[in-house]
Amino acid sequence: MTQKRTLGRTGLQISEIGYGAWGIGGNQWRGHSDDDALLALRRAFELGLNFIDTALAYNEGHSEQLIARTLKETGAHAYVATKIPPKNRVWPAQSGVPISEVFPYDYCIASTETSLRNLGTTTIDLMQFHVWSPDWIDSDEWRRVITDLKASGKVRYFGISINDHQPATALGAIETGLIDTVQVIYNVFDQSPEIDLFPACRRHNVGVLARVPLDEGALTGRITPQTEFDPDEFRAWYFRGDRKQAVSEKVTALSADLQAAGSDEPLATTALRFCLSSPTVSSVIPGMRQVRNVEQNLAVSQKDPLPAGVLGILRRHAWGKNYYC
Repeated sequence: MTQKRTLGRTGLQISEIGYGAWGIGGNQWRGHSDDDALLALRRAFELGLNFIDTALAYNEGHSEQLIARTLKETGAHAYVATKIPPKNRVWPAQSGVPISEVFPYDYCIASTETSLRNLGTTTIDLMQFHVWSPDWIDSDEWRRVITDLKASGKVRYFGISINDHQPATALGAIETGLIDTVQVIYNVFDQSPEIDLFPACRRHNVGVLARVPLDEGALTGRITPQTEFDPDEFRAWYFRGDRKQAVSEKVTALSADLQAAGSDEPLATTALRFCLSSPTVSSVIPGMRQVRNVEQNLAVSQKDPLPAGVLGILRRHAWGKNYYC
C-alpha cells in the first residue's frame, strides 16, 4: 500500500505517489484506450492510491469524467484535484497579459461548475489555477475567486499549477496566505524548486505536488534517437528536432554513474525516489495510462529513502533545459 503524506496546511493525508491524469484524457497522448485508463484507475485504488490530479482542459473534461465513473463504480475514496483552464487557452501564462483575459471571475465560477458536473460531486477537494503570472498579484479578481468558491462550499482548498520551469513565479502568491498548494515541475533534471520555492512552502505550510517526475518519459531511459511517437501526440512536439539525441546522451551518462555506484534498479524508480527524498513534497504525480505503470510506480512507495551517495550523483545531473518552448 502506498504511504501517505500531509498536503500542507490542508491536513489531508494523501498518497505520496498520486495519479497524474493528463494522459488518460486521451487527446494529446496516444497508445491507450479508455478501457486501459479505467483499469489503471481501478488498480491504483486497489493499491491504496487516494489522490488524483486532473484538469478540465484534459480533453475537455474527459479525464474528469473517467475519474468520476471509476470512483462511482468502485466505491473508492480519493481526493481529487482539478484545474481552471486559462480562458485564452495559452500555456504557460504570458507576461503582460492581464488576468481579465485569463481568469475573469465569472469564467472561473462557470469552469468550476463544469468540473463539478464532470466529477459528479458537490465539492472539489482542491481547485487550481492551471497557469500563473506574478503580474496578477495585486488584482482582486483571483482573490475573489478563491474566497467565494471556498465560502460557497464548492471548493475546499485552492492552489496554483506553476508555469513550466518557473518555480519562483509563485512566491508572491504564497506570501498572500491564500494559496494552500502549489504544483510544480520537479525531477532529477529540474531541481530548481529546491532553491526558493520549497523553503517558502515550508514557511507557509503550503502543500507541494511534484509533476513531470519522469520528464515526459525521458527519465524512464526509454527515449532514444530512434524513438517514434504518433505525430498527433504531445511528445512528438516535446521531443522534436535533436532533443531525443540530447536526452539519450544525458540519460546514458546518468545511468552509467548510477551503475558505477552499484544501483541496479530501473531509472524511473530512482527518479521517483528522488522526488520523494524531499520531505517538502506532499505527493509525486506521474502519469499512468496502463495497469503496469500503476503497479511499478506505486511500488516505489515501499522503498527506503535513497542513499546519500545516490542522491549526490543525481544532484550532479541537474539539467537546465526547457522543452516546453
